[in-house]
Amino acid sequence: MYKVFILLSMCLLLAGCNNTKTINGVTYDVYGLANMDDKKNPNIEYEISTGSVITAVIFSETVVIPLYILGVDLWQPVGVKSAIKGSI
Repeated sequence: MYKVFILLSMCLLLAGCNNTKTINGVTYDVYGLANMDDKKNPNIEYEISTGSVITAVIFSETVVIPLYILGVDLWQPVGVKSAIKGSI
């Protein structure tokens, strides 16, 4: 069982759901609840990373991987926020 856990963890690290995005020459990184104050930009629109949520559900029995995703890798940048409220 221990070997299976190590193998799945290695696959997760190699697959990575991290989706950084370069907008106007600046690269914005994903963030989670633990690093929200450091990485979230108020002028950038973010959405929940579907790949990260699926990975967290698949590895939910491990507890460590979902906590990592929730803390560090949950929201990904989409683009610049619109100046008009409610517009896409």
